[in-house]
This record gives sequence, structure tokens and C-alpha cells, in this order.
Amino acid sequence: MTHFDLAIIGTGSGNSLVTPDFDDKRVAVIEEGTFGGTCLNVGCIPTKMFVYAADIADHIRESARYGVDATVDGVRWRDIRDRVFGRIDPIAQGGKDYRVNGPNTTAYLGHATFTGPRSLVVDVDGEQQEVTADQVVIAAGGHAVVPEVVRESGVPFHTSDTIMRIDELPSSLVILGGGFISAEFAHVFSALGVEVRIVTRGPGLLRAEDAEISQRFTEVAQQQWDVHLSATVDALKGDDSGVTLTLGDGTTVEGDLLLVATGREPNSAGLGLENAGVATLSDGRVQVDEFGRTTADGVWALGDISSPYQLKHVANHEARVIAHNLVHPDDLQAFDHRFVPAAVFSHPQVASVGLTEQQARDAGHDVTTKTQAYGDVAYGWAMEDTTGICKLVADRQTGQLLGAHILGKDASTVIQPAIQALSFGLGVHEMARGQYWIHPALAEVLENALLGLDVPGNA
Repeated sequence: MTHFDLAIIGTGSGNSLVTPDFDDKRVAVIEEGTFGGTCLNVGCIPTKMFVYAADIADHIRESARYGVDATVDGVRWRDIRDRVFGRIDPIAQGGKDYRVNGPNTTAYLGHATFTGPRSLVVDVDGEQQEVTADQVVIAAGGHAVVPEVVRESGVPFHTSDTIMRIDELPSSLVILGGGFISAEFAHVFSALGVEVRIVTRGPGLLRAEDAEISQRFTEVAQQQWDVHLSATVDALKGDDSGVTLTLGDGTTVEGDLLLVATGREPNSAGLGLENAGVATLSDGRVQVDEFGRTTADGVWALGDISSPYQLKHVANHEARVIAHNLVHPDDLQAFDHRFVPAAVFSHPQVASVGLTEQQARDAGHDVTTKTQAYGDVAYGWAMEDTTGICKLVADRQTGQLLGAHILGKDASTVIQPAIQALSFGLGVHEMARGQYWIHPALAEVLENALLGLDVPGNA
């Protein structure tokens, strides 16, 4: 049995907990998969690198409307794929090498299971190695969910963990699911020439978004892809040459490959959390308080295994907070989850922060909203944009912004001033008229939406 000052399970955002405060202490880093976690290896970074290539292809195909004649002469899938992982894989390997050979850390490459409070057994190639620590941080992330109907069918399928490493582009792809993973991969593969068919049980796509944004995105998606809404999958059949889904209404949907994009869930099962007194919630997330403490003394948790937000920027924030709390027990900092933004890098992009219109009404606010079309501002006019919108939600009485929801080009960037306004309490009128807005930049769509809200000060 080896004792440490700190043991960390998972090397995503948990890897950043090894701060200079632990230079003279002993730290165990436990990882059973690839170093770097979901974001680096199968999430944010590789997907956005694929999205960038897809965006380029779409820009070329759409160029004729602006008087520029261009064609996409071909897509070299393996070159696209290898550009992505040729950069990512060495980073993951470098992170592993540093923890294995670097100063004051001992890397355990295997699965960890709690045997008691702050005691673990790590299965390293069949050898059981015992680890104890003064403090333990659970940062073990999450994994893709595969519905039972798919698992029991025996049909070959991909998830977001595997689809990016295929050797050849299929001619057609069936995507099961209607959330952000589905929307992003639909964009990537369709832009690269694949026929995309989406099957989702919901009445619309991106249903976690504001209802108006979800409806608009669904309408745009239906113009690009074959979308089956409110669909149940009764049966699946297929092999390596293709798959066929039979839906509840008798419709069949066929494709060369099946991508299951029905969500992700925390990696809490199999950790032996009950042995450590670590409680979990009904959805499997590890229960934590505002400081990141679990129900077991000296055990903390962060990121996808415990957070309601499966977002890298949230996991990084929580890691910074816990890094402080580990060494300042008398000066604990709390997580700040008040205004968590998110973006979907599809075609078009979607970004949101704060309350939806319905959430604001349910919370009892005197709600005023404004939806501003991209095409009604100069840059949107230059783009001949017909689908982009910026929707703002505010309190009519107080003049405070409550939420921002954007669908359109560069939505993930255009929304940033709204995130800042919410975070620092900047009122709608003060935000709109208290600063310059570059003309004719795309951010004017946000300025005009602010000015269109029925709040004190706006004429």
C-alpha cells in the first residue's frame, strides 16, 4: 500500500490539479484510458477541427451567390482525419509521459475502485495496487450512452468516441439522436459529401435550447438533412455493409454507418463509491456541494462525473476552484454556475447563456423579448443571411438581461458580450448605449436586439 497527499482519478481537467502547491508533496494520478480526457481526445478539440474543415467546404459550395465561382473538387478524408489526430495524439501521449516520468507524480494506468474512505485499489494489467491518500479527487468523466434497442440488436455502430477515426467516408450516415452531438456530426459529414439521415424521438432538434431557437434550427436542418422527428426505433438490422432502422410508423431508414448520439452519462458505476461513502444522484452523477465536496470527508469531484454541465469550460472552472480548496481548507471557494454558456458548432452555429423565455416566465419575471434577424444588420445583409437570429430575454421592470440565444454565423463569438453582461450585472440599456459597437460588424445584431427590448431607458 502506497500513501499519497493527493490522488486524482482521471486526467481531463483533473490533470490541472497538480499545481505548484503540490511541488513538495506526493500525488497519484490514475487513468485507465487515454490521457487528456473527453475534450482533448473525443470531444471539443477534435470535433471542432473537423467542423472547421466542414465550414470551409460549405463556404466554397455557397460562394456562387456572392459572384465567386468555386467547387469542392474532392475531400481527402484521411488527410482531414490525420491532421486532427496527428496533433492530438502526441499531446495525449506527452501528457502521459510527463505524469509517468515527471516530478512528484506517480501514474497508475488502470481502473480505480474505492475500498474505503480515501483508499483505492487500481487494477494495473491484472495486478491490484493499493493506494491511500489524504485527499482524493474524482474527475473520471463520462461516456456515450447506447440505447438498449441498439445494444441488443447486434448491429455495428459508432459513437462520438469512434466515428472520427474511421478509415473511409461512408456514402450515407444514419444518426440516432437530436442533440448537440448529432447536430455537429451531421454538419461535419454532410459538408464532406455524406448523405445524412437523423432519427430522433423528440419533436425537434436541440430541444434543450430556447423553443424559438430549437424550432428555427430544426427548420434549417430539415432543408439540409433527412430528419425523422418524433420517431421510435422498433428494430435494427445490418452488418458491416450497412444498417436499416425500422421506425414505429413503419418507415425504414438506411445508411452505410450508424452513429449513436443519444447523450452521455457519468463514469460513476464501477468506482465502488458506496465503499467510500460517496453518494450519487438519480442520474448517476456524484453528489457534491458548492465547494466540490462529496458526501465523504476528504473526497472531491469535478467535471462530467458530477457537474450538471457537460462542458469543458465548466470542468476547468471547477478544477480551478478545487485546486484552491485542496490547499485552503479554511478559505473555501464556491463554484460559480450562475451563467454557464454553451455552443453547438453546427450549420448554423447555436450559442446560449442564461434563461430561456419559458424559464424566465416560470421564474416569475415580467418578461420582454426581442428577436433580431441577422439579415437586418449590415454584415448580415452583406452575407445575404436568411436564417440567423439573435433572441434576448430580459426583465421588463428591472432592465436586466436574463438570457441570450443566438443562431447563425459565429454565434459562439457574437454571444460573448452577453455572457459578460450577465456575469457582471450590466443592464440592457447600459450595455447597448454605454459603449461603442463597431459598424458594420456582426455584433450589431446583438446591439440592435438590446435596443429592441422593452426596458427602462430604451425608446
